[in-house]
Amino acid sequence: QVLPVESGGGLVQAGASLRLTCVASGRIFSSYVMGWFRQAPGKEREFVAAITWSGDSTYYAGSVKGRFTISRDNASKNTVFLQMNSLKPEDTAIYYCARKFPSGSYYDSKDYNYWGQGTQVTVSS
Repeated sequence: QVLPVESGGGLVQAGASLRLTCVASGRIFSSYVMGWFRQAPGKEREFVAAITWSGDSTYYAGSVKGRFTISRDNASKNTVFLQMNSLKPEDTAIYYCARKFPSGSYYDSKDYNYWGQGTQVTVSS
C-alpha cells in the first residue's frame, strides 16, 4: 500500500519557521484533497490545514490561520507543503498528512485515509 511520507520536522525555538513536506506518490493522491493534522501527547488528533487537488482552495484551523500556509506542487500535485511561521510551543506535535475521502468534512480526521507516519515538530519556549 502506498502511503504519504512526511519530512521536515525538527526542534526549533518559539518564533522560528519550519517547512514540512508530504510526498504522496501515485494517482491515488493527485486528484484528491490532502490535509495536515497534528497530535500532541495526550491529545486527540486535530485538523491543521487542507488543500484541494487543484490548489485553488485552502482551509485552516483557527489556531494556525495567518501563521501556516499549505501549498501543493503544481506539476505533479503529489507533493504538499506546510510552511509554518511564528511557531509557538503549543504547536509541538507529530504532524501527519493524509488523503481525504471524496466526500465528508475537510476538518474531521475520520474523513481521511492513507495516513503517513508523521514528523515530529518541537517548539521550545
